[in-house]
Amino acid sequence: MAVTSDIVESWRRPRAVVRRHLARGRSEPFAFSLLVVFLIVAFIAQWPRASRVAFESPDTPIEPQLLAIALGLLATIPVWYLLAVLARLVARAMGGRGSFYGARIALFWALVAVSPVMLLHGLVAGMIGPGPALTAVGLVTVVAFLWFWISGMREAEQSGAA
Repeated sequence: MAVTSDIVESWRRPRAVVRRHLARGRSEPFAFSLLVVFLIVAFIAQWPRASRVAFESPDTPIEPQLLAIALGLLATIPVWYLLAVLARLVARAMGGRGSFYGARIALFWALVAVSPVMLLHGLVAGMIGPGPALTAVGLVTVVAFLWFWISGMREAEQSGAA
């Protein structure tokens, strides 16, 4: 299936999508590609906010902001891997039968699945700015991410996928 179809399906059946990704077999390039897709979408989601800052403050051009955002996102790669390891260790302590690869797929897929709401968050930050709308979209983003991640972890740990 296409990534976009999987994202739409994740909003209804997140465990089924993670199960399908785990059934593909172990592929580190696939797992890393999910993380890269998230990082690209997260970068694009920041453009409207950076544009707003550049418009409101002409002495702050957009190019250095975008460079800083890109470098900051690249610096998070080890953090995401560490978070997957920690999630796997917690799941193991709770009796999970999964693998570290399954934990990575669950986390990285949750990041990709929440990307449409991240794009909306970026648009609200750029078009409306700080306020209740931005807070509400941010809350929806966090809740959706946690739902996708926890559902994916449950699937990865129950299936005992390699």
